[in-house]
Amino acid sequence: MIATLHIETALRGNSTFLKTSYCTTPFKVANITEDKKDKTLRLMLMSSSPGILDGDAYQQKIMLAPGCALELQTQSYQRLFNMKAGASQNLEVHQAEGSTFLFLPHPSVPHEAAIFSATNKIFLSDNCSLIFGEILTCGRKLSGEAFLFSKYHNLTQVYLNNKLIIKENLLMQPATININAIGQLEGFTHQASLIYLHETADCETLLQTITEQLTQQNDIIFGITAAPIKGLIIRILGQKGEQLHNCLKNIAAILPQVSTHKTEAHAV
Repeated sequence: MIATLHIETALRGNSTFLKTSYCTTPFKVANITEDKKDKTLRLMLMSSSPGILDGDAYQQKIMLAPGCALELQTQSYQRLFNMKAGASQNLEVHQAEGSTFLFLPHPSVPHEAAIFSATNKIFLSDNCSLIFGEILTCGRKLSGEAFLFSKYHNLTQVYLNNKLIIKENLLMQPATININAIGQLEGFTHQASLIYLHETADCETLLQTITEQLTQQNDIIFGITAAPIKGLIIRILGQKGEQLHNCLKNIAAILPQVSTHKTEAHAV
């Protein structure tokens, strides 16, 4: 199945609203913003499909107007089913000046023989804020399918004013790579990553706060690296998808984002 999702936001006064929403089966988009006066627009990305099937190709594009703030959520874990040819997903995000984008999707669960490739391209302008996370599990561990997927490839590229500043390339092929080797997962079964960019962030203070927060978690290890521009890149290894997802949400809750920035000039 070839599926398309297109979202555009705009400002009305100081609040972000959904200007354009177009999607094909199996996608659906729901506005879950509780306070309509809130600057941030909160959308739930839903799917009528039980997961990604062999031959599926998803194309997703998100456009944020100047000063907009969008939080995109997912409904459930993303299951990648048994495949022969493979499936793909491409996400493209364009953030105009002073916009904020937060996306922490539920973990991906590749079933036995799953073949999946994904690309994420995020284009930032000046004074933008980005919080973008991903979680990969070993598969259905309780069903005896730990690391029985064939291939998982995820490429994330972040651009600032069309200049590449971050490139993450995750490739896992359990049949050809020793997952437990040094430099790989080393006995852990789940991995999470989070990219945070904000040109006025106090990264030193945030690093200390996040470190203290993650240190309180059991059965994980983590690392925090300074991004090429103001921001942080966080890696976490653990044993449970829900725990890692909660870790990312708790981190996101303390990360400053872009405040109101000349919104009246861009109101629609």
